[in-house]
Amino acid sequence: MARDAPPPMEVAMQKRGDKPAVDRGEQIQAAEREAARQRLLAQAEADRIPVEETTRAVPDRRHDRR
Repeated sequence: MARDAPPPMEVAMQKRGDKPAVDRGEQIQAAEREAARQRLLAQAEADRIPVEETTRAVPDRRHDRR
């Protein structure tokens, strides 16, 4: 058997005709998910406030509670 030839099972699946369409659909969905993920990450980065620009919350000590 030639080293470059696909195993017989793969050849049989390719001959069915519907497998490449399913693979293509899965590839499209994966690409859409990745694009959505990248958009979310980009939006989160755009909305992020650097820690240097934030102030630390300190307790309000104007009122003495005894």
